[in-house]
Amino acid sequence: MVSSLGADHVIDYTKEDFSQNGLQYDLIHAANGYHSISQHKGALKPNGTYIMTGGSLSQLFQAILLGPWFSLVSGKKMGNMLVSPNQDDLTFMSNLIDEGKVTPRIDRRFTLSEVPDAIRYLEEGHATGKVIINM
Repeated sequence: MVSSLGADHVIDYTKEDFSQNGLQYDLIHAANGYHSISQHKGALKPNGTYIMTGGSLSQLFQAILLGPWFSLVSGKKMGNMLVSPNQDDLTFMSNLIDEGKVTPRIDRRFTLSEVPDAIRYLEEGHATGKVIINM
């Protein structure tokens, strides 16, 4: 799915452990909860960037607490991506969607009565897009 979105290189975490393959990357976008920040740091090129946008609570704390320190001592940019939406950003994104330049990827839809099932599905960690609750 990520390849179809235009990624240059994709690793299937069920088949390969990027932290053990000996390769180093310019950018690691961590959207899961499978590796520590130290493992990500080891897989980055000297001026690489690690961005954590999802994952476990442990990973969030590592990104917040250790990310700035790792960035300072290693020259690698490491941290999380906390965003405070504002009107300009939302208008910009809305325009991109209206122009067809951004298409949200919807994985599954659930009814309001199926919210517990939706939460269980998300906790499994295999969603390939947004999980929608229809009101």
